[in-house]
Amino acid sequence: MHKIRPFEPKDPGWEAKVRASYARQGVMGFIGARLIELRPGYCEIHLPWRQVLTQQNGFFHAGIISTVVDSAAGYAGFTLMPAGSSVLSVEFKLNLLSPGDGELLIATGEVIKPGKTLVITRGEAYIVKGDKTTHCATMQQTLMTMHGKAEK
Repeated sequence: MHKIRPFEPKDPGWEAKVRASYARQGVMGFIGARLIELRPGYCEIHLPWRQVLTQQNGFFHAGIISTVVDSAAGYAGFTLMPAGSSVLSVEFKLNLLSPGDGELLIATGEVIKPGKTLVITRGEAYIVKGDKTTHCATMQQTLMTMHGKAEK
């Protein structure tokens, strides 16, 4: 996992804002993903394996991995956005490095470059199986700060 540099949030209520947004995100609740760690510029989400999250070989489905990594990196970026704004993914590139064969998916997101409107992030996905952790995906993402578009 990467060491991130310290960032100063623009919103003093950043943590409550991000946690409230995460709680409203239907898909993460639907699949059972949990927000584990949150720091300015960083987010970690865990998702335990369940059969309904798999593809035909019993591995975490690539779409599920993508969804969780997108959210981890998106919320890492949202920690640095100003009050009264919202976050929107505008593009990402995901490379799948190994099958999602394990008991737990760990997705991390970190800010590479914060900007006024565009924020560049990196996302990583790891699969835990027994005592082994495998890096299964890496992502680069661009987020847009929706100024004056506070979340509902």
